[in-house]
Amino acid sequence: MTIALDPSDTSPVVPAPAASEPVAVERPDSAEEFWVQQPEASAATGPGPGPEPEPGAEPEPRAEETPGPDAALDTDAALDTDAALDTEPGLVPDPAALDPVVVRDAQDFGVYARTGGWAFALKVARSVRPGGQPAEGTARRKVSAKAFAELAGCSPERVMRHYKAWDMAADDGLVPQFEVLVPGEDIELPDADVWHSYYASRNSATSVRGQAISAAAEAEGIRPTKALEVAENPTALRAAILADPGTAEAARGALLDRMKEDPALQTEMARAIARTDDLKKAVASEAKAADRIGYVRQIVENGQIKTPAGQTVEAPAELRAEAERHLSLLDELDDSEEAGEWAGEAYDTVKGLVAKAVEEDPALRVQERRTKFYNSLQKATKVFEELTLDEVMEEDIYEADMLQRLEALQEAIGSCISALRKATTAS
Repeated sequence: MTIALDPSDTSPVVPAPAASEPVAVERPDSAEEFWVQQPEASAATGPGPGPEPEPGAEPEPRAEETPGPDAALDTDAALDTDAALDTEPGLVPDPAALDPVVVRDAQDFGVYARTGGWAFALKVARSVRPGGQPAEGTARRKVSAKAFAELAGCSPERVMRHYKAWDMAADDGLVPQFEVLVPGEDIELPDADVWHSYYASRNSATSVRGQAISAAAEAEGIRPTKALEVAENPTALRAAILADPGTAEAARGALLDRMKEDPALQTEMARAIARTDDLKKAVASEAKAADRIGYVRQIVENGQIKTPAGQTVEAPAELRAEAERHLSLLDELDDSEEAGEWAGEAYDTVKGLVAKAVEEDPALRVQERRTKFYNSLQKATKVFEELTLDEVMEEDIYEADMLQRLEALQEAIGSCISALRKATTAS
């Protein structure tokens, strides 16, 4: 028997896809491919294929299969949680659809982000019973700090630091006492920012030195752990001071504040400066500038001047006004500016005005000269009284030049005495 075949029936046979294999459906309005999951070949999915058509009968037209709404989803975008969160900030993934391990990590992270070290301190506080405490009631379920540390894989000291932090917070009423805590029980914890006020991450914090550093840090408004870290690494502090001007300035200010209450440090700093030539010269220069500024400031604040002979008299209005002007310029200088040149100018100006004021006042001028002469006479008398003639005779150190000088001095004294007698007679 001969069978005639239609040419269209000679095309290659394409095997049908597996029941679970996705089939690409091409839509005319888009170049993208959408993947549709084929239903499993089972009676539960619907009726099977219809009866075979009789020979020569036209096949019944089939309705065009239109992809459902799920087929329009881009699987990559739907599964990419980060992309969904980026485009829809309010979208929260369903925990049931995620790996429970990831969910637990995220939840633990959120607890720590809100509470900081309190989350771990709670685990210690509700599970640890330090040695020496009776195992009564709820405490029977708790373990020692050493046993807890072995289970945690850390040191007992770290466990006890968390324990002590909780203890101090409990004394302040911030958290419950240990006795009311049950192992495994969760409670509302304080904010993370408060944790550093109670927790000391270093053993040095418990020493007298550490407590003093912690107290100073709290007074400065910083975390004690930061100050303790610096104190435990002086080499790092030295490196920061040498490399950074800002750190050096902070160290200088701290040293000056400490020297006010530490005489021993004052002595050490003075000795170090005296042994360094450059520092010694710098100190002398600054001391000279400070004295000159003090001279000008004294005129402004007290309204008095000190004459070259050492007299203290009222300052003229003109002189006082000029001193105020120079002092205001000095006070406006920044700490980084050199005050020596400005101080010298102010001092010379005011000093010249003082000399002018003395010369313009006849009575003051006479008194100034009288005081100056008397001061010189006192100095000469003191020097002559310090001559020890006994040593000259005993040690045989006499020289002819000494006698000549004394004879010249005798003549000068005689002339001075004659002049004073004439002046006294004339007056």
